[in-house]
Amino acid sequence: QVQLVESGGGSVQAGGSLRLSCAISRYPYTDYCMGWFRQTPGNLREGVATIDSTGVTAYADSVKGRFTISQNNAKTILYLEMNSLNPEDSARYYCTATDQRWAKLKNTVVPLKTMSLFGHWGQGTEVTVSS
Repeated sequence: QVQLVESGGGSVQAGGSLRLSCAISRYPYTDYCMGWFRQTPGNLREGVATIDSTGVTAYADSVKGRFTISQNNAKTILYLEMNSLNPEDSARYYCTATDQRWAKLKNTVVPLKTMSLFGHWGQGTEVTVSS
């Protein structure tokens, strides 16, 4: 069974930085999209950043220029480098990966806007940014 385990969340002051990590195990797909979504209480989960198996990345407008998504060479760890954090970035951050449907749907959807595309999710890690 695919496992995604996030780490690296915490509390930081505005202007600070954090790096989130997601350890990925038993993931069988070589054609995929992975990403980070975030959610605050009472709100829908929103896409933050995605990266696909070709290395193409996408970012929410609110984090462009501040956040960077990447993977290690073995594709077993997904990172989210977050700089210039502000209180609006406070949320629970979830690591996610597509399932077998990606190969069929990848040219028809925008992953950042299509949460239902992602069949595998971690438990999330909390990020709190104080002003």
